[in-house]
Amino acid sequence: MKREQIQAPKGVSEYVPPRSASFEWIRDQLIAPAKAAGYQLMELPVFEDTNLFSRGVGESTDVVSKEMYTFEDRGGRSITLRPEGTAGVMRAVIEHSLDRGQLPVKVFYSGAYFRAERPQAGRYRQFYQVGVESIGLDDPAIDAEIIALADTAFKNIGLRKYRLEITSLGDVQSRAAHKVDLVAFLKTLDLDEATQARAEINPLRLFDDKREEVRKKMLKAPLLMDYLSETSRANFSQVCSYLDALGITYTVNPRMVRGLDYYTGTTFEFIHEDLGAQSGIGGGGRYDGLMETLGGADLSGIGFGLGVDRILLAAEAEGVLVENQFASDLFIIPLGHPAKEMALSVAQNLRQSGFKVEIAFGDRALKGAMKAADKSGSAFAIVLGESELTSGAVELKRMKDGELSSVKISDLGKALSAHA
Repeated sequence: MKREQIQAPKGVSEYVPPRSASFEWIRDQLIAPAKAAGYQLMELPVFEDTNLFSRGVGESTDVVSKEMYTFEDRGGRSITLRPEGTAGVMRAVIEHSLDRGQLPVKVFYSGAYFRAERPQAGRYRQFYQVGVESIGLDDPAIDAEIIALADTAFKNIGLRKYRLEITSLGDVQSRAAHKVDLVAFLKTLDLDEATQARAEINPLRLFDDKREEVRKKMLKAPLLMDYLSETSRANFSQVCSYLDALGITYTVNPRMVRGLDYYTGTTFEFIHEDLGAQSGIGGGGRYDGLMETLGGADLSGIGFGLGVDRILLAAEAEGVLVENQFASDLFIIPLGHPAKEMALSVAQNLRQSGFKVEIAFGDRALKGAMKAADKSGSAFAIVLGESELTSGAVELKRMKDGELSSVKISDLGKALSAHA
């Protein structure tokens, strides 16, 4: 009896060849500007203590209240698959005392994240992000650099149909003044019980409500940007000035709050016009107070998360993806076991020299193996048989035009370099 086929869980984004090559290229392009600016890799666990997210992200957020994958481990501890990256980075910075060294702490990271959402195009229960964080200094120039890193990555990919929206969520003084009037305004609205409960925890959450009836009710709500303190206003003005100097186009959106509670000050989002409802391809902001909330020093930080899945969709929609399918420099066709031993040795030596080399496995006939070499897209091919092993030389075939040249096996690396 045939066994039932097992499939991936619903809502999981996964990538197989050849599309996986495009995914890898997009991810690398998103990381490259950060590496060029001195940001270093941080590799984090995919699950954390649940308290990290309930305290760090905010209990009023949909992420914490509705979307986290939380379970009890064998020791009775509450564990959650990471729904975002910043809280984990901050935990690691505190735990490993990185904040006691040179500031700012500049890191990048990438990997899978998990949210129990309703799957649709561009929204997955397992999704991939690239993140960048700069922790320890409150400098508007850092805000501009962080935004520029993302903008540079998008431009390097070739994206054109995106826009940058920015705002300021102010400091403690600004938000306290705004909260008084916002709470008074919300009391005049007819809200359901669940929405009222969210508003009591964090009234700003209602600006992020996706329901049209709530959006309409919030149209006349007081805006935080009108309550910015002198310091916050000057800070935001300086960020905008730096972005202008960098030639980065942006729109100020005073109604933006984003979906996580830890954001303060400069906050931003990149939106792509070709992605429909799931149009956000990345965003972030400053999170003053987060480190202290998680038991660390009272240090400022700013960062972003970029959605690799959605950015790949955006690149495909714009038709800007380059051909990323793997193609080797040399395809080796061994005929017989002694030739296969030689092929493995030759391939290993050439790979150690930086060449991409494939071998025709499976003892196929020469005609079939040559067809495989042609389909592989390899630049060159050689046949290793008894005569080649005896003579120590092969015929190096250039696949694009069939041109042959006799080359010593020991000189294959030189020959490939000469044709590069």
